[in-house]
Amino acid sequence: MWDKKLFKNIDYYLLISVLLLVVIGLVMIYSATRNNYALTGGDPFALVKKQALAVAMGIAGMILIMLSDYRFPDLIFHILYGLNLLLLLLVLSPLGMEVKGAKSWLNLGGAFSLQPSELAKLLVILTLAKHLADKEEIDSFWDLWSPFIHIFFPLVLILLQPDLGTTLVFMFFFFVMLYVAGYSRRFLLGVILAGISALVLLFVSHYYLGTPLPFKEYQIQRMTIFLNPDRDPTGSGWNVRQAIIAVGSGRFMGKGLFQGTQGRLGFLPESHNDFIFAILCEELGFLGGFLVLALFFIIIWRCLVIMQQAKDKEGVLITAGITAMFLFHIMENIGMNIGIMPITGIPLPFVSYGGSAMITNLLAIGFIENIWLRRQKLLF
Repeated sequence: MWDKKLFKNIDYYLLISVLLLVVIGLVMIYSATRNNYALTGGDPFALVKKQALAVAMGIAGMILIMLSDYRFPDLIFHILYGLNLLLLLLVLSPLGMEVKGAKSWLNLGGAFSLQPSELAKLLVILTLAKHLADKEEIDSFWDLWSPFIHIFFPLVLILLQPDLGTTLVFMFFFFVMLYVAGYSRRFLLGVILAGISALVLLFVSHYYLGTPLPFKEYQIQRMTIFLNPDRDPTGSGWNVRQAIIAVGSGRFMGKGLFQGTQGRLGFLPESHNDFIFAILCEELGFLGGFLVLALFFIIIWRCLVIMQQAKDKEGVLITAGITAMFLFHIMENIGMNIGIMPITGIPLPFVSYGGSAMITNLLAIGFIENIWLRRQKLLF
């Protein structure tokens, strides 16, 4: 049951910032898609309705999580880990759907689909946090390598889709959580340098010896084209160039809501998803972009405060993982919209179109609020 103390102790800075971003996202999705008949089928609100349904489901899940306790029994964590692997395996089965070169979706019937790799981020954070929190010492070989075994299986299944963007998100929050858990800086730095060296050798071997790469050619092009979009201005560099044009053309005040041309006239593909920030800046200008960045700053700030005041190690690690996940999404998405980061297909949290991502992010906020509410034992 709801309690007056519960209402008083909700982090409203975090909650209001998230809800404002959700509203901004719905407005911008409408702006980016209302004239796109191929996407809407003639109904300018088609994608907005679907996103609003995902928002409703996400908020319902967020409230349920806030009312529960994030410290689940061990059996629940084992079930969550197994469920995560099962969903990722189903994607690679005949039940999975391939969209734009990646088999990342499950068809749930009709117009509804699920992207398990989005949900996998939160499930891995929760189960890894439990795994790390249960370790009293982290000085033996197994203590150092068991987290890598924990993340290995879901990571491989996501790479097989292939979904390189989500893989990068995994690696980022994984190392942040290891650092917060108290793992040796030298060990973590050594692993990161070893991984970078292996990747460099892989590419050198490919270009000089012809050895195969575990990535598709279009993925390599997308990851590197931001360095020089003019190398292929009408091909892989098209999206980057059009996004930069959209952001720059908005100037300080923007062209006005629903007055943008890059998305409305079809110059910028994926304007409702990957490049929605560019559309926002074109229509609302620097002021609109600054408002969105300010709201994201509040979210990250509150997450850091909650992480600092969490009452146990598990709460600290869950918050650290979710914060790192949000931070990587924000930096990468906005970075690729202004041409300083690779194009990875990572959506902007709470703003970009995508039901699976929206539900996952709102559930993550539910866990953050849960940890904040239970920082004091007297509350429950």
